[in-house]
Amino acid sequence: MAAYILRRLLLVIPTLLGIMVINFTLTQFVPGGPIQQIAAKLEDQRLGDVKGAGADLGAADQSQGSDYIGARGLPPEFIAKLEVEFGFARIVCDAGFLGEPNLKDPACHKEKIPAIERFFIMMGKYLRFDFGESYFRSTSVVDLILEKMPVSITLGLWSTVLAYLISIPLGIRKAVKDGSRFDVWTSGIIIGAYSIPSFLFALILLELFAGGSFMKIFPLRGIVSENWETLSLWGKLTDYLWHIVLPVTAQLVSAFTTLTLLTKNSFLDEIGKHYVMTARAKGLSERRVLYGHVFRNAMLIVISGFPAAFLGIFFGSSLLIERIFTLDGLGLLGFNSAVQRDYPIVFGTLFAFGLIGLVMGIISDLTYVLVDPRIDFETRG
Repeated sequence: MAAYILRRLLLVIPTLLGIMVINFTLTQFVPGGPIQQIAAKLEDQRLGDVKGAGADLGAADQSQGSDYIGARGLPPEFIAKLEVEFGFARIVCDAGFLGEPNLKDPACHKEKIPAIERFFIMMGKYLRFDFGESYFRSTSVVDLILEKMPVSITLGLWSTVLAYLISIPLGIRKAVKDGSRFDVWTSGIIIGAYSIPSFLFALILLELFAGGSFMKIFPLRGIVSENWETLSLWGKLTDYLWHIVLPVTAQLVSAFTTLTLLTKNSFLDEIGKHYVMTARAKGLSERRVLYGHVFRNAMLIVISGFPAAFLGIFFGSSLLIERIFTLDGLGLLGFNSAVQRDYPIVFGTLFAFGLIGLVMGIISDLTYVLVDPRIDFETRG
């Protein structure tokens, strides 16, 4: 088993490198970048100032607005400074220059850094877990991730745990009662729940229970109240749970439906095998057969998939829920960073979460062994 784990750990390196290479390459072909984002924002602000000044000074002065700096574009020196600051270029000075490199000095000039070199500089920092600072927030990427982590952990952890607590008993019951009236009407509910997108279900919950046209039982936004710091320990706990009921419920819908059907099908597959018939022929009770023999084999794929299920809910489906319930988590951070071309956050989170995902894959394999010690990855063909 140790040799298998070592091989999987060694495979993490080329896999993670491939993920970063593909995504870094794609960004080189995406129009616009952080420099263009800042330039466009400043340009809009200055053009707005021109219009405001024109309204105040009258038509005569407005005719001179074309000479305003906002209409002529940003100074090349400013653009060059941004490129150096963001790591797209460097300052190169003539031989013999002894002062501090400065673009204002005639002996120094800007030199573009090739994309391949920028990639290796970035990966060198990431190997030391140095993810740099955001272009637009003046905060380190690690601090931003830690700041947004509680929201995403809340959504991912509670949704996954509740999905398992609901799905496993329900799936077992459906397998035992396969074809019965209970199985039919619960399947109808599951199919109906699966067909409703989580964001649409979230809007329905808001309308029904958060001050829409019906009741106002739960808060409309946020993960805690504004006075949370002043509450007692019990008050903080109840306030936190009160706020997460609706977003967790909205995210739980799609998670528990697929897991319930997986549990049911796993049990049905095991119940039809010969060892179950043999156990029944020996006179064992149905409960002993079900939980003493079938459960371990049927639950293998369900329980071992917990790390991957948590990771999928944690990183994959929280953006719309965060937007609807005004929760400032990792999903919203990643979306805004991609729109703004905030590459340190985009690539830093991609590297960190890619690494976590690959490690979770190894943990999932180890969970297989814990659930069923008969599994031996060393002897796999």
